[in-house]
Amino acid sequence: MRDVAPPADTQFTTNPEDILDDSSINCVVEVMGGVGLAKTVVFEALKRGKHVVTANKALVAAEMPALLELLAAKPEVAFGMEAAVCGGIPIINALQTDYLGDTVASVQGIMNGTTNFMLTKMESEGADYGAVLAEAQALGFAEADPTADVEGYDVQAKISILAKLAYGATIDVTKVPVSGISQLSSLDFDYASSLQSTIKLIGTAAQNPETGAVSVYVAPTVVPNTHSLASVRGSMNSVVIQSDNLMESSYKGHGAGRYPT
Repeated sequence: MRDVAPPADTQFTTNPEDILDDSSINCVVEVMGGVGLAKTVVFEALKRGKHVVTANKALVAAEMPALLELLAAKPEVAFGMEAAVCGGIPIINALQTDYLGDTVASVQGIMNGTTNFMLTKMESEGADYGAVLAEAQALGFAEADPTADVEGYDVQAKISILAKLAYGATIDVTKVPVSGISQLSSLDFDYASSLQSTIKLIGTAAQNPETGAVSVYVAPTVVPNTHSLASVRGSMNSVVIQSDNLMESSYKGHGAGRYPT
């Protein structure tokens, strides 16, 4: 525990069962991450009637159908997962409440602050991928092993969650096509610039209006400078929803960090 002075009577434990078995605890906040022990704790807490709050995008994306089934059987418990996608942007709440009477055509977004920081640097400074990655790691934006971010797997989980909320479709996150940014160079940005465009790592979920089929994918995308996502720079996140009633709606904010999350 950092930067916090817990009350003198605070109890600490390394055994999750101590929390799950304690009837006086009615809410569990899961911050472990992953789909191993975290899954066990989250599911057991819900089964035992405890509310759960989590920012675990990997767990939510992989176990969404099972979570929804369990929540339907336990209507008295609440499951908070807003921070699992885009940190402080209330995009999950928006999809759960603001589009119930609408038809969503597409959801597109910049959902990873690390890669957007890197792409912004590559565009503005003409730097290559390796140099920008090293800077991102030195500043703490990128992990020592940046694979989940730079290869797009982080966005893969997030867009899978949003696709489920937008369309009600069960999305197998492992089957969502994904391409990261590690193969990009400054030359790619020169080409995009010649088209009055930039390059962003975009997660997309879109529904074919004729067949109803939903496509979900993650890829570096040439974005025209006139598009709202083109102006999202640094570590910021943004999601754009196209729908019948609201037409285009944009949500922008800090997608990571201690306080936004």
